[in-house]
Amino acid sequence: MGGDEQKYVNEAFNTNWIAPLGPNVDGFENDLKNYTGIADVAALSSGTAALHLALILAGVTNGDDVICQSFTFSASANPIVYCGARPIFIDSEPDTWNMCTELLEKAIKQGLEQGRKPKAIVFVHLYGMPAKTQEIVDIANRYQILTIEDAAEALGSEINGKKLGTYGNFGVLSFNGNKIITTSGGGALISNDIIAVEKARFLATQARDPAPHYQHSEIGYNYRMSNICAGIGRGQMRVIDERVKRRREIFDFYYQELSSIPGIDFLIEPSGYFSNRWLSTITVNPKSGVTRETLRLALDRENIESRPLWKPLHLQPVFSSYPTFENGTSAKLFRDGLCLPSGSNLTDEDLNRIVNVIKLAIE
Repeated sequence: MGGDEQKYVNEAFNTNWIAPLGPNVDGFENDLKNYTGIADVAALSSGTAALHLALILAGVTNGDDVICQSFTFSASANPIVYCGARPIFIDSEPDTWNMCTELLEKAIKQGLEQGRKPKAIVFVHLYGMPAKTQEIVDIANRYQILTIEDAAEALGSEINGKKLGTYGNFGVLSFNGNKIITTSGGGALISNDIIAVEKARFLATQARDPAPHYQHSEIGYNYRMSNICAGIGRGQMRVIDERVKRRREIFDFYYQELSSIPGIDFLIEPSGYFSNRWLSTITVNPKSGVTRETLRLALDRENIESRPLWKPLHLQPVFSSYPTFENGTSAKLFRDGLCLPSGSNLTDEDLNRIVNVIKLAIE
């Protein structure tokens, strides 16, 4: 916590604004608009809810195809299935670990040949590293396909000074407890399409028609953020720049201490890219005589949590039957990659302890 969260939460209690909606929700949405430079924001109960509404606003319905990055958390694809649509998984490229643009275009062309034009493209900025965003958007525009930018892990990341989440037709943010800022649980749908965001607010409040009684002409959802959670978010927005700065300092420390060790590699920002470094990650070349599991287990014995990189969705049992365009990149990253402790509250003593355990394990 940054310190101001309690003030906004207390205001909610003192004014009896406890239920969803209220001054904190309005204030949090305005904070996010000012920070990202986007036209409109709907604060919601989760990033998954935001992605679900984005798909609905994109017109995705039963039987449609939606292209989705494979190397990501399952929440990027689950809402596609909620809509009754079919995810088409795209493997990664090695420069950013995000959606491969060559495979993306191949998938679109194959779909067109089969008379199945994809309805939307969901691309992700993994671990806060920007995807090849402009290339993806250009391809989507060429084939007139809507884009949904999953920036759940990437609030504070930029390309040439432009905040992520603002490139696609819709952007998705997450404020889950493990994100760079948190509202305990929560998310947001952001877009320059003000009419679409207003429709998202309508759908997120059970699609209640403007009538003196409860009347509903569409299926709605209980997806709005509470005034209490939004109060936490308002306090968190006061320290987001500090959080990004600290995450980048943590990455720089790991890079300085470990990058010279044979077999350990880091994901470096391409020119013009600025990552929030939500998680610091490494890959471990097994030919060096040490594996990712060697390091993970060594850290675990010292009660230090680390974790493999995301298991690609096309390798997950629940998604294994869906079409995939793969090149082996994400499978290799899953085999060799490790997420290191990255919390903003890690001390220099913590970081030295982590690095020493890794160095001893390698020796």
